Amino acid sequence: MVTFIPFGEKPNRDGVLYALQLLKRNKLIEDYVIIEASRIDLLSERIPQDRAYVVGEHLATYGIIDRLRPKSLISVDAHTDLMHDYLDHGSWLAYALEGRFIERAAVMAPVLMIPTTDRTQLWTRRVRIYPALLRSRKRGGKWRAYKNFQTNSIDEIMRDAKKYLGGEVYLTVDMDVLRPEYKIARFQHGELTLNELLEILEAIKREFNIVAFDIAEISDRIRHSRLGKRALFEVFQLLTEGLE
Repeated sequence: MVTFIPFGEKPNRDGVLYALQLLKRNKLIEDYVIIEASRIDLLSERIPQDRAYVVGEHLATYGIIDRLRPKSLISVDAHTDLMHDYLDHGSWLAYALEGRFIERAAVMAPVLMIPTTDRTQLWTRRVRIYPALLRSRKRGGKWRAYKNFQTNSIDEIMRDAKKYLGGEVYLTVDMDVLRPEYKIARFQHGELTLNELLEILEAIKREFNIVAFDIAEISDRIRHSRLGKRALFEVFQLLTEGLE
């Protein structure tokens, strides 16, 4: 079964329902359920134990992992979602780590990593970041580069992540990780092509046991995006292949 969660503002809700119709029309789904809620605390109470979710606003992932409580999580996203000011789509991962919904996490392929204001804190505990491009941080008074997808191989990153996370993960894929021309999500986009995203997801499938996954930040922009529809189909097919 696939659970569709039209959570968030109207463009996200409409986008998820449109994605449902697309996947049905192309015979990519049979059994499904739609779960709706106006608040994240209500959402987590209603979510079924499933293996595949398609969601609107990425905050819905917070509700899913509150329900499932996986030990480790991988987020493939243009943003780290580690802001630590108030709970929303830009901070859900920070609050999930703080609340011990998950023990450890890895964020793969982000390009937007810094706080938006001087007062915004960035959560850094029990999480590793593997940027899409070369990025550095100050540690012990020296600048050191993150392991990243520009200067490190995918296999190197997967090995490092597996040592940190263990072999079993929940996977969340924010479709804004793709370049702007895919026109799926509502906010700033990332730097990946569809082929690059699929290569990363294939490596995650090879290296980890994915206990469940979600595809997040589907908006109604996808209605008018041929590239966006193709990306949804290919990511969904890859992640559901072999799913029991």
